[in-house]
Amino acid sequence: MGDEYIVKMKGISKRFGAVQALKNVDLELRRGEILGLVGDNAAGKSTLMKILAGAYIPDSGEIFLEGKPVQLEGPRHARELGISMVYQDLALFNSLDVASNIFVAREPMTRVLGLKLFDRKAMREQARMLLARMGVNISSVDLPVARMSGGQRQMIAAARALAFAAKILLLDEPTAALGVREASSLLTQIKEWKAQGLSIILITQRIPDVLAIGDRVMVLKGGVRQDILDVANCNLDDIVNLIIKGREDLREPAAEKQDLEYLSFG
Repeated sequence: MGDEYIVKMKGISKRFGAVQALKNVDLELRRGEILGLVGDNAAGKSTLMKILAGAYIPDSGEIFLEGKPVQLEGPRHARELGISMVYQDLALFNSLDVASNIFVAREPMTRVLGLKLFDRKAMREQARMLLARMGVNISSVDLPVARMSGGQRQMIAAARALAFAAKILLLDEPTAALGVREASSLLTQIKEWKAQGLSIILITQRIPDVLAIGDRVMVLKGGVRQDILDVANCNLDDIVNLIIKGREDLREPAAEKQDLEYLSFG
């Protein structure tokens, strides 16, 4: 195992009942890169990332982190190893403020008269420092997230993922619910996180997002890896062709034509 890759997934397969979600999939994530992960709605993208995040256990295959084999025992174990995922639904608590959302279930503690209590002051200060380091502009960590915009909510969810020394950030459709301006701002921020040393996998159906900020793009189709392309050496048509038709040597003889409506080119 060379040092070029911070993550390697080899031969990953996963079945849910009669559905073969992933078939012998390999994935390599380089240190400090943005890897786009694209495909149609049943391609296996989220399943593969939930395996890397520890939410699913693969039926077969191996995962290597910084060259060493690991067996992820669950999301907490993955986070302890520096792997954090921001899910599409964000899983934020609208009734809580920004600081509380970032540190939920992991609040700083202090002792008062021998009793362990939440250290609210420390939590607010750590939240401010984290957001400043991430370049996130939120007026107050005391604001409830219910009052945040879609882009701000994405930033808070990412801050929660990064609060405990994450090295690998998995983003599931981060711009799907955002307008053009907020999406552009978030993509700029993702590039900044890469510049700070994070290795990032961007799951998306917005292919232009990958072309705008990605280094490489991996295409899944029917749970099978089709290819990984260098963004600098490919275009929208190259990626769409792989999503729709797959790699020629992997095509099934009687493969049916697929509808293009699920693709987002905006």
